[in-house]
Amino acid sequence: MKNQDFIKKLRNSGLRPTKQRIRICEALFNTDKTFHFTVSDLAKMMQKNFNQKISLATVYNTLHAFKKKRYVKEISLGNDKSYFDTNVSSHHHFFDTKTNELIDIDSSKVELKNIPNPPKGKSIKNIDVVINVENDSQ
Repeated sequence: MKNQDFIKKLRNSGLRPTKQRIRICEALFNTDKTFHFTVSDLAKMMQKNFNQKISLATVYNTLHAFKKKRYVKEISLGNDKSYFDTNVSSHHHFFDTKTNELIDIDSSKVELKNIPNPPKGKSIKNIDVVINVENDSQ
């Protein structure tokens, strides 16, 4: 995609196309493959690939704005660590506890049974399955 495409997409979704947001769009969406990353990973990627230092607060705020617009998906691991995913389709993950790597699992490979009814006044928005894995000890 070109910068003009990102500017149009941001404007159409009600987000101001700042220089930092456009650069972050380039980093996230000008790739052939989807990927997983943390806020810190993205800040380092911006420095390395674009020679542009962006504060962690700006990266964090931009990612949460993108999450609200469903441009990225957040995977919370419950240990105060969150990853973001540029693949926003319905899918699940393996999480390698030694390498801190997320690996996609096609949602058709996971069968969910006996899902409880949500509390009164609530509805299920999404179900994310994260299966923790590590190398077998040899």
